[in-house]
Amino acid sequence: MAANDKQVVSITFKTEQQKREALDQIAEALDRDRSYILNEAINHYLDHYHWQVKQIEKGIAAAEAGNFSTDAEIQAAIAKWTQ
Repeated sequence: MAANDKQVVSITFKTEQQKREALDQIAEALDRDRSYILNEAINHYLDHYHWQVKQIEKGIAAAEAGNFSTDAEIQAAIAKWTQ
């Protein structure tokens, strides 16, 4: 399979009628089909989720390496946001 070839599969799930209607309105406004809109939404979700996991892993690695904020740094951050 070439790098640009993607295996396309069908998936079925249930959602509220109102959400389906909203998806269809967006699809119509963008002159796209519902599948395109759903794939875009899934792509955004996956990008966000993968970013979040990477940030958590970076935090765990920093903690395991002993890279913690000092009490003074924490107090300075709190003071910055509470003024």
